[in-house]
Amino acid sequence: MTTTTTITLADATDRQRRDAKDKKRAAASGRTFSRISNGVVWLVLIVIVIGTLYPLVWMVMSGFKSSAEIFASPWSLPSGLDPRAYVEAWDKGILEFVLNSVIVTGVSLVLIVALAAMAAYGLTKFRFRGAKLFTYILLGGLMVSPTMIMIPLFQMLQALNLYNTHAGLIIVYVAYRLPFMIFLIRAYMSTLDDGVLEAAIVDGASQIQVFVRIVLPMCMPVLVSAGLVHFLWAWNEFPFALIFLNDTSLKTLPVGLLDFKSALQTDWPVLFAGLVLAALPVVVAFLIGQRQFIRGLSAGMGK
Repeated sequence: MTTTTTITLADATDRQRRDAKDKKRAAASGRTFSRISNGVVWLVLIVIVIGTLYPLVWMVMSGFKSSAEIFASPWSLPSGLDPRAYVEAWDKGILEFVLNSVIVTGVSLVLIVALAAMAAYGLTKFRFRGAKLFTYILLGGLMVSPTMIMIPLFQMLQALNLYNTHAGLIIVYVAYRLPFMIFLIRAYMSTLDDGVLEAAIVDGASQIQVFVRIVLPMCMPVLVSAGLVHFLWAWNEFPFALIFLNDTSLKTLPVGLLDFKSALQTDWPVLFAGLVLAALPVVVAFLIGQRQFIRGLSAGMGK
């Protein structure tokens, strides 16, 4: 019996050793697979970064070249950092286009975020007759293509004496993008704890105070995201600005750059410098608000 017990213990010890070796092999295999997968992910990310940044860097560098350099060696570095193309682009009127874009984008951004936040608050925290119908109307607004409404909007703005004005373009921007902004902010507001809002009302706060002092601070991530989304869209918007603005002094940056190119013809360094100056505010805005943008957009769209 002692011999049998000894054999059993030996077998158990061998099994434990084999199990330990199998676990070590599995762990080593898992670490190897993890390293390979991480390497693949990093490789893909590096390729994406290079593919994204290289055109921007190339555009910046082309602004420091002469036209002869651009055609002779378009992919090489400039022979020197001569800023004359950027100065000339600034002098040829790009500042006016930038200021027009700042006015249209800034005013429409403030209006659309404020209106969308108020509408989203009403849809999520109040129960009223026709709420579903209003939601369906907003959903229909998301499906409207700009080309479908160009002629009616053109006639409407002319009838209201708003054609060829910044005010008319701002109204078009707000009306066209409002459904999307409401849905984005509404999705985030629906996750707010109603108990906090009810406690504030019990303490004597009005609905306006609850909205301004509690709801808006709690929704700041999605508000920043909504603002950046609209800023990126409005700053680069082309069809509406092309149709509804006729005077050169009123044109926004995308449309102004089109005239800018026609005026410059083959002066490519100045054209590239103008494109860099046009893209710079968008890059700076995204870098400043990227953390809030990703947090709010993922929460708003995901929920």
